[in-house]
Amino acid sequence: MLKVSNLWAGYDEVSVLHDVTLEVHPGEVVALVGANGAGKSTMMRCLAGLLKPTGGSIQFLGEEIGGLPAAQVVARGLAYVPEGRRLFGKLSVRENLLLGAYLERRDHRVAEQLGMVLSLFPRLKERLTQTAETMSGGEQQMLAIARGLMSMPKMILVDEMSLGLMPSLVEKVMEAVRDIRRAGVTVLLVEQMVQEALEIADRGYVLQSGQIALSGSAAELLANPEVRRAYLGL
Repeated sequence: MLKVSNLWAGYDEVSVLHDVTLEVHPGEVVALVGANGAGKSTMMRCLAGLLKPTGGSIQFLGEEIGGLPAAQVVARGLAYVPEGRRLFGKLSVRENLLLGAYLERRDHRVAEQLGMVLSLFPRLKERLTQTAETMSGGEQQMLAIARGLMSMPKMILVDEMSLGLMPSLVEKVMEAVRDIRRAGVTVLLVEQMVQEALEIADRGYVLQSGQIALSGSAAELLANPEVRRAYLGL
């Protein structure tokens, strides 16, 4: 579904990603993990059309999307949930969700998708008229993911969804990823919480200093001595 080949990217002529190659197959949850500053969010911004790569290829469903504007990437079925949620705080939950469906002009399809999203996140159904800024951190993260799903994506990119959440809420949002996969949406998850991400993933990649250092099944990476020592404190 997604094939990244020899990707280079950075800011102000300073390279952050160095020859990165990875792939995601339909129906998978794939975790891209690593320390803060490894280049994970830069990767997501390239995939989402917010940052133009300086080299390499990004193919989604067989089509080259590297360098396309973000709106065109979304229109092809690839949605992005940014780090820090980036909600419209003064707008209601319903308004934030409807903004996620801005490319869909058919009211009945928007209504159908809204119903599906609210079935995945019943807490949001109870908060439809509440402004986003008055919600808890966990509820805001659920809203950010739900807004991404409103574009009816084939695949969703979720960037650091546990950031700023209490440990008791991390498990809830991780479970939401399993629910999204069960709903038929492929997931690429970027996380600093390595163990939690790999526990819900099928496969994983470890990004270190802008390069893929390790890859394999989630179980293999969790058992890898280097991963356990560097990221799990074991």
